[in-house]
Amino acid sequence: NSHSASFDKSTVCLICIKCLSSVSCEINLMSEKPLIDPANEKVVSLAEETRFAPNGIVSRTLLRTETTRVVLFGFAQGQELTEHTSTQQAVIQILSGECEFSLAGQPRLVKAGDLLYMPPNLRHAVKATKSFSMLLTLTKPLETPAVPSLLGRKDALQLV
Repeated sequence: NSHSASFDKSTVCLICIKCLSSVSCEINLMSEKPLIDPANEKVVSLAEETRFAPNGIVSRTLLRTETTRVVLFGFAQGQELTEHTSTQQAVIQILSGECEFSLAGQPRLVKAGDLLYMPPNLRHAVKATKSFSMLLTLTKPLETPAVPSLLGRKDALQLV
């Protein structure tokens, strides 16, 4: 299901990536304009927006906010992202095809309709056993706010 449509480079920004190191592989596409403006509602056809490149991996940021990023990926068969980690928590929905996802060194075959959750700092890798697409949702973990100690304060409420 390869799309070889021509499109205006000024309106669509696709990123072809290759993660070759086994260290942290953060995907920073800050110059890419997301498809969705977080201030406005929008319906997006994931099937129509997914792009594939021969012998490559194509990604497209759909939405970016302060805490969340949603990225659509198209992997050609045989393409892979080597083992890496992310400081963010991730939810991955396999939209089409299938791949081998290695989570903490454990390979798992996943296919269209499967959903994966990965906590921050989990070692993971992915290899396209067939051409496949996925939707990646990254969220920044909640930071524990610094709360001043209430011990010894006369005005502190007693917690039961």
